[in-house]
Amino acid sequence: MGAESATRLTAADMSMLLLDDDAVLRTRLGRALESRGFVVTLASSVADAVTAVKASPPAFAVLDLRLEDGSGLTVVDALRAARPDARIIMLTGYGNIATAVAAVKAGAIDYLAKPADADDVVKALMVASVTEAPAPPENPMSADRVRWEHIQRVYELCGNNVSETARRLGMHRRTLQRILVKRAPR
Repeated sequence: MGAESATRLTAADMSMLLLDDDAVLRTRLGRALESRGFVVTLASSVADAVTAVKASPPAFAVLDLRLEDGSGLTVVDALRAARPDARIIMLTGYGNIATAVAAVKAGAIDYLAKPADADDVVKALMVASVTEAPAPPENPMSADRVRWEHIQRVYELCGNNVSETARRLGMHRRTLQRILVKRAPR
């Protein structure tokens, strides 16, 4: 999508779907995006989001990747079918390369780690073309946080099996257990 069509899209339609199962984040980000001119529809589940897309496909979408009733990628597919020109951003607390690639292949234009600032979301949504990269975030995740997210992801993929996760990560099982008990670094 070129700069001309992005300008036409945003000038004509500021409808947005915001999907997140975290009520506080959803409400706070929804208000912040409304204050920036978007007409926001809030959804807390994949089923609610798909229903909203079928009723009125939005021009923009900010979708959580992991929800209790499924994946935000399901909503990407529904939105691409209903409105191919929609601009979609994926949000997740479990950032890794595999999920970022899956989100972009499904049709998202960017992938942001939680907690995402409303300004970062707007910048990512308003990128003029697919080849133009958004500016780097003002507050990227720390190296400790990225490490913790990676360990959590592998642990989840291993079915919450500590021994298997430790084997795959090449670390001692007790070391992994101590890491899993700690809170996430900032």
